[in-house]
Parts: sequence; C-alpha cells; structure tokens
Amino acid sequence: MTTADRLTHIPAPEGVRPGNGYTNVVTGTGRLIAVSGQVAFDEDGNLVGKDDPGAQARQVFENLRRCLAAAGATFDDVIKLTYFVTDIGHLPAVRAARDEFIDMARPPASSAVQVGALFLPELLLEVEAFALVPDTDEAAA
Repeated sequence: MTTADRLTHIPAPEGVRPGNGYTNVVTGTGRLIAVSGQVAFDEDGNLVGKDDPGAQARQVFENLRRCLAAAGATFDDVIKLTYFVTDIGHLPAVRAARDEFIDMARPPASSAVQVGALFLPELLLEVEAFALVPDTDEAAA
C-alpha cells in the first residue's frame, strides 16, 4: 500500500478556501508518530545559521527528516506541520526550505504561529510534525 493509497488529502472542503502550500485536511490509517519541535541545532548541539532563517529552516527540516527516519517514516508520511516563528517575515525562507523536503503536490496540513520568543534568543523557528505510517499488518498486506 502506497502513501497515496493510505492518506487522503482534502485541499478545500466545501465552504473552505483552499490553502496556499498546505492541505486543509489530511486523514488516513496507520501508526501515529509525533515529532517534537525541532530547532536549528546540528548533531553536536551547534546552532546552524545564526541570523539566517533559511539556513535555520534547512537544518530544522534535516532534523525532522532524521527523526522521522528513526520512527520508520518519511516526509511522504507527514500529515501535519506546525511552524513557530519569531518573525512572520521568515515564512518565505521557511517555505523555501520546506519545499526541498515536502512533495508540494500533496502537502500536509499546516499551521504557522508567530511567537514572542523561543527558548534561546538566537533561534528563529521551531517546527513540529505528525506523521502516519502503515501498521505492521497493513505494510505486510
């Protein structure tokens, strides 16, 4: 069973405006994976991209990719992304990085929130993800 068979993307439910770069509703079956918010630290704990939202976003998505892989998932399995940014003006750079990792023909549901601060002042964004992968029984079918 492919991801396309398991997940249903509903870009514009009746009476709801279609999203730009996201799907309004994603539903499916499988095992839920929740990935904690990721920030722009490399594996040694060093900040990547000080004052550069694009570089930070690429590191965040690389961290998400690694977390998903550890759970047996890929970005194709992601059903929801939540973006926390310290400046909504960073969204174009964040979206550009996202587009390097996400199939924008079938984007996940998404929310973007501007926050007053993250846990360190040099962090510009944090992104969390939810994914849905086939149950072991489904994958064997």
